[in-house]
Amino acid sequence: MSPLNFTHILTQAVDELSESESYQGLFHQHKDGEPLPSARVLCDIIELARSILFPGYYGNSTVNSRTLKYHIGVNTEKLFDLLSEQILAGLCFEGGDDCHGCTTKQREDASRIAAKFISRLPYLRKKLATDVEAAYNGDPAAHSFGEVIFCYPAIKAISNYRIAHELLLLGVPLIPRIITEMAHSETGIDIHPAAEIGDHFAIDHGTGVVIGATSIIGNNVKLYQGVTLGAKSFPLDEEGKPIKGIPRHPILEDNVIVYSNATILGRITVGRDATVGGNIWVTEDVPPRSRIVQTKAKK
Repeated sequence: MSPLNFTHILTQAVDELSESESYQGLFHQHKDGEPLPSARVLCDIIELARSILFPGYYGNSTVNSRTLKYHIGVNTEKLFDLLSEQILAGLCFEGGDDCHGCTTKQREDASRIAAKFISRLPYLRKKLATDVEAAYNGDPAAHSFGEVIFCYPAIKAISNYRIAHELLLLGVPLIPRIITEMAHSETGIDIHPAAEIGDHFAIDHGTGVVIGATSIIGNNVKLYQGVTLGAKSFPLDEEGKPIKGIPRHPILEDNVIVYSNATILGRITVGRDATVGGNIWVTEDVPPRSRIVQTKAKK
């Protein structure tokens, strides 16, 4: 059958899809001179950041101690340029209808934030070093730090989270969420960039882990696959819509271990040195140094 026979069907679909009622809330109106965040460029930014934070494991594999400073310098300059543009895109996107093209001030703000982020890279490397150490020490199957960095999805997800969290603290809109969702797609680990996570954080296996936006996690905490740190309920406003920005996710204090498929919900506290067993729901505070497990069925 000739394609011409389908012309009326295609034309009707185009007409319906072009009606304003059909794309209400789903259409971003582009303005001249206004950049849009790019997932492709953000992938490049993450690769550059990883090559700086883990030199030799990401980026140019031929780097050595003599050429390290050169490679870091080149990658840092590239990172600054790309990140400045993406931060600018985020700022313009947040501005919505009030943004009339990118102003000189917005560009200066974006560059300032990018420079401030780069100044935090030494701190991020120290943080991530503790995460690599925690993964290595906590897994008898791990043979080296290099294996952990190369192979463990948790390190990729945590590095994206720590990068995104720093950008969020610097006031960057939208971009942090895209970065953590990139890791979510790659690893199956969903960490909201607003969560607060301490040193020596380990996620074993990782698939299906969910960490909500207002979660607070202390030092030396370990989660296994399928763990959810979620909200128990959503208080509603006068229009019946969820109230945003309120603390609604768990607090895990130092040295907590949560085993696979445990679900911890609401603004509760799992006390220091506590252990939460697998496949259980926890909706009340867990005392420090306690051990919460499933009740065995009676015969």
